[in-house]
Amino acid sequence: MARPASTSTSETFIHRFEPATGPGRAPLLLLHGTGGDETDLLPLGRTVAPGAALLSPRGRTLEAGMPRFFRRLAEGVFDEDDLRRRTHELADFVEEARVQYGLPAPIALGFSNGANIAAAMLLLRPEVLSGAVLLRAMTPFLKPPAAALAARPVLIVSGSLDPIVPEENAARLAATLAGAGATVEHRTLPTGHGLSQADLRLVRDWLAERPVPAE
Repeated sequence: MARPASTSTSETFIHRFEPATGPGRAPLLLLHGTGGDETDLLPLGRTVAPGAALLSPRGRTLEAGMPRFFRRLAEGVFDEDDLRRRTHELADFVEEARVQYGLPAPIALGFSNGANIAAAMLLLRPEVLSGAVLLRAMTPFLKPPAAALAARPVLIVSGSLDPIVPEENAARLAATLAGAGATVEHRTLPTGHGLSQADLRLVRDWLAERPVPAE
């Protein structure tokens, strides 16, 4: 039987929410890649964190009609002013949704564009998240802001054959977050920008070790 779900536009983001069906799992904030929507990562969330509450917003920026979470100027070149503004908007939404749905701080699970805004949220609004899984992420800022991440757990999964995210860029993101105090695990898989079964296994095992965060 499918779990009950809700779709809402009331908190400034069109989103889907699926309540938890079992105890002990941290909720996930699902952040899709370019061209995805609020339904895109729900199957992934159910697979890697069975029983967890899932909060999945749709990005509010459009690029050639495709939803994104913030603007870019070119492939791999971000509009950092827009990124900052959109990150604060998304963080505000998460805080409102936590009250509405009665959630502890979620772990962000983001892919590509969604992973990039999750990384930006860790740096700009670290209090909103209890951790993050960043799939095919790039460093969001040329000059990262100072942040205090207080040992927040972060998993970064890169693809050695990824034509979009240079290996050096992903490594720089890992170093930035670790330098801000996060507990970072950076894994590189022999794959491209798309996700593989190895990604799913790695994320599932990592999440299984992270229970509901203490408030």
